[in-house]
Amino acid sequence: MAWFIKNTKGILLSLGIALVAVYLGSLVPLVGGAVFGILLGIAFGNILSLPKGTVEGIQFTSKRVLQWAIIALGGGLSLSQVYTTGLASLSVMLFTLSAAFIAAYIFGKILKVPFKLTTLIGMGTAICGGSAIAAISPIIEAEDQDIAYAISTVFMFNVIAVIIFPPLGHLMGLSQHGFGLWAGTAINDTSSVVAAAYTYGNDAGAYATIVKLTRTTMIIPISIIFAIFTFFKHSKEANAKQVHYSFVKIFPWFILWFLAASLLNTTGIIKQDTAKIFTEVGKFMIVLALSAIGLNSDFKKMLKTGLKPMILGLIAWLAVAATSLIAQKLNGQF
Repeated sequence: MAWFIKNTKGILLSLGIALVAVYLGSLVPLVGGAVFGILLGIAFGNILSLPKGTVEGIQFTSKRVLQWAIIALGGGLSLSQVYTTGLASLSVMLFTLSAAFIAAYIFGKILKVPFKLTTLIGMGTAICGGSAIAAISPIIEAEDQDIAYAISTVFMFNVIAVIIFPPLGHLMGLSQHGFGLWAGTAINDTSSVVAAAYTYGNDAGAYATIVKLTRTTMIIPISIIFAIFTFFKHSKEANAKQVHYSFVKIFPWFILWFLAASLLNTTGIIKQDTAKIFTEVGKFMIVLALSAIGLNSDFKKMLKTGLKPMILGLIAWLAVAATSLIAQKLNGQF
């Protein structure tokens, strides 16, 4: 009972902002509820003072609810669909994932963007925007303002992609399959992938959606890799201080629940109609958690970071878009 009372005010504040964000997102789908949640949260938290007794609930929502959202999204994911399409798009996907991370870390160092922010931008660009950033942020112990900045950066290039990809696809003479693969591997947010690909054609839209779902499953191995990296980093620091650091503490257990939920969907235990509910619940929980992250973000610190992360996001995005086309060309899929 004490736990509930302690967190209720912050959860309710986050929920109120999330509901407004979802409504605004329905009016402007290209922006979406998640981005509105962050922006409204930042505006409220930095212009007004947070009401007394809300801080703990906001922190709970930004951390725990974010992890639950990833699990719920797993319930809407069929691994059988991913397996079928994944075999055809795997080589292109591996190239684009590598391009995103390599570009992010090389230019992150050149631009002197902080490591955690570089990681979030690289992860969001490589895999699936907000969901990937949400998955990796608790593992690398990212600050809320870094999460907000990374999602805003990835979102900006999603909007640009929705506008310019279809005419560029026609200019290059891409087939429905080719454009679907390009959109599915080079645009981050699912709604943006669907918007761009279905503008090009129904076949492109259907294929891009499955390719995008395949990318989403990469959250699992990448998150575990980062957990191992973080463990070794903390272990080294702990050894220097002669203290013990446990891998159990850093391991992303919610990723295993994400996989378990996906397996329940794949085996048919979660029916198709129920899977849609899981997906919608997961999306709303993402908006809820990101609203809390916005509330907890220090806008002054974000301003001090400057435009360099935006430039880094542009470089990583261009690297992914170009690599996808090059990989298709090399595979004879162009």
